[in-house]
Amino acid sequence: MKGMGNMMKQAQKIQARILKMQEELATRTIEGSAGGGMVKAVANGKQQIVSISIEKEVVDPEDIDMLQDLVLAAVNDALSKSQEMMSSEMSKITGGLNIPGL
Repeated sequence: MKGMGNMMKQAQKIQARILKMQEELATRTIEGSAGGGMVKAVANGKQQIVSISIEKEVVDPEDIDMLQDLVLAAVNDALSKSQEMMSSEMSKITGGLNIPGL
């Protein structure tokens, strides 16, 4: 039973570190872009888009589809980088263990 108690303490320590890491990542941002940087999206560590910027040169009223595609690409790039950032930080805590749901 002593071994089980130690495992529970370890699990609680890991859980506390994960919660702290999640709070820290919520304040960190990462930028994704498309169109050579003409459209930029910034995401935080909670995979939320916090800002989008679009250079006026890329806005063409005759080609709204292109602008929509660039915005989508920039947002997807930012979210992908945000997920990579979170995965990297999580593996530092879990030592590379694949813990379901995290």
